[in-house]
Amino acid sequence: MNSKRSSGYIIGGIVILLGVFLIVTYNGLVKKEEQVKLQWNEVQNAYQRRIDLIPNLVNVVKGQANFEQATLQQLTEARAKATAVTVSSSEVNADKFKEQMSAQDGLAAATNRLLITVEKYPELQGAAAFKGLQTQLEGTERRIKVARKDFNDAIQDYNSSVRSFPTKLVAGVLGFKAREGFQSDAGAERAVEIKF
Repeated sequence: MNSKRSSGYIIGGIVILLGVFLIVTYNGLVKKEEQVKLQWNEVQNAYQRRIDLIPNLVNVVKGQANFEQATLQQLTEARAKATAVTVSSSEVNADKFKEQMSAQDGLAAATNRLLITVEKYPELQGAAAFKGLQTQLEGTERRIKVARKDFNDAIQDYNSSVRSFPTKLVAGVLGFKAREGFQSDAGAERAVEIKF
C-alpha cells in the first residue's frame, strides 16, 4: 500500500514538473515571438519615416534647380512601390519580407541616385532646406540599419530558442517555427562604383 502511494506521488510530481516546464517554455517562446514582432514594427517605423521624407526632398529639389525630370520620376515611382508594400507584424513571413525589402531597397537606391545627381548643382547643395533634408535622410538610413540589426538579433534569439533541445520539442508541438531575418543582397560585398 505504501509503495503504491509513493509511486502515485512520484508520477504526480513528474506530471507537475512537465506541466510547469511546458508553461514556462511556452511563455518564453511567446515573449520572444512578441519581441520579434516589436522589432519588425520598428523596421516598419523607420521605413515609413523614409517614405514621408521623400516628397519633401523632391519638392526642395524641384524648387531649387532646373533638375532632371527622369531622376525625380524614378524616385516618385520607387516611393509609390515602397508605399504599396507593407507587412504587418502578424504576417511576417519570408515571401512578404523579401517583397517589402525589395521595394524599400529600390527606394533607397533611387534616393541615393538623386543625392549623387544633386552634386552637379552647387546652388542646391548650399540650400539650408536641402541640407536639412539630406541630414534627415542620412539619419533615417542609420535608423533603418539599427532597426534591421535589432530585428535580426530578436530573430536570432527566437530561433536559437525554437531550435534548442528540449525547447524544440515544445516548439514543434505548439507550432513555433524558425524565422528568417535580413540578409545582404547578392554582390553587396563589392564596392559600388558611382559614375557621372
